[in-house]
Amino acid sequence: MSEREFDFTEQDFKRVQKIVYDFAGIDLNESKINLVYNRLAKRIRFLALTSFSQYIDYVEAQGESEFIQLINSITTNLTFFFRENHHFEYLAEHVIPALVISNAASRRIRIWSAGCSTGEEPYSIAIMLKEKAPLDWDVQVIATDLDSDVVQTGLNGVYTIDRLKGVSEARQKRWFLKGTGSKEGFVKVKSELQEIIKFDQLNLMSEWPIKDSIDVIFCRNVVIYFDKPTQSKLFDRYADRLPVGGHLFVGHSESLYKVCTRFELLGQTIYKKNE
Repeated sequence: MSEREFDFTEQDFKRVQKIVYDFAGIDLNESKINLVYNRLAKRIRFLALTSFSQYIDYVEAQGESEFIQLINSITTNLTFFFRENHHFEYLAEHVIPALVISNAASRRIRIWSAGCSTGEEPYSIAIMLKEKAPLDWDVQVIATDLDSDVVQTGLNGVYTIDRLKGVSEARQKRWFLKGTGSKEGFVKVKSELQEIIKFDQLNLMSEWPIKDSIDVIFCRNVVIYFDKPTQSKLFDRYADRLPVGGHLFVGHSESLYKVCTRFELLGQTIYKKNE
């Protein structure tokens, strides 16, 4: 590989490939070599190491905590509220009203944001639940991500105001507090939204400690990092957790075609579990 600040051999890249696949199911192809170098070089500098080989030895010696740091470095967590807004409109206009009927006996709704990143997605879901579900129902959003740092951002609920570009003025006033003085340019989500979201760190490739029955799963812009066998396994596990007719939302560039036959495509990357 070309002259770089740190020695980065083909063998180093293959070792990184194996680590991220074995730990998180992420499939790194050769086109990601430069991305891997650029993202991990920052971590190597931070740790005051001198080569990729030395860094990978360090990762393997540290175990899970540094595996997560490595994977956080090479994946992207850029998002905003109501991203791919048609999903939230469908949730509000079709899914939640249907759940109010089907779950009338239990009076509860559970929605899982799997790969919640910095929290904008689960808060967007929570807004829909607050606006559309009966006020006295037990509703909760389970929000998980491999990256403990972005989970903490979600827990804090503080964002730069540009993350609200997909939020109407009325919703901004209803659900967010705008910062003043030293906090100008920031917003904080209101506590009534935070109260119905349970944030947690979770590796989707591991066992899932989630015991609640799940009505809806959002897993958007997550499986783009996985190969087809890993996608198939993950979607099959999602199907096992959803009731017949339960909904799965995936990202705009993702598809279950020739990956999982247990869901029916409703359109615009919205799926419903088959009988």
